[in-house]
Amino acid sequence: MPGHAIVTSTTDTNEAAQTLAEGIVEARLGACAQITGPITSVYRWEGTIRSEPEWRIEIKTPTDRVAALIRHLEAAHPYEIPEIVVTPITDGAAPYLTWLTTETRA
Repeated sequence: MPGHAIVTSTTDTNEAAQTLAEGIVEARLGACAQITGPITSVYRWEGTIRSEPEWRIEIKTPTDRVAALIRHLEAAHPYEIPEIVVTPITDGAAPYLTWLTTETRA
């Protein structure tokens, strides 16, 4: 069984998050994507500290799909520099992890 990961990104609207999540699952780059929001992000951009609402997307996927998922997010994301963070899943329920793998195969 391959390893698994959670790939996290954020975007500026629920609609953008929904579009990204649906495209990812449709392309079988992630078995599921959960959207949380709004959250508040505080960050520095172009020398200014900003505070904006964002929606977080957490995508569960096998590690052998991570590189393709990152490329997909970079191409489809509306941000100039999108947040894309990969967190390994170190353990979990075997049936769920098997499902993650099955759902990312054609």
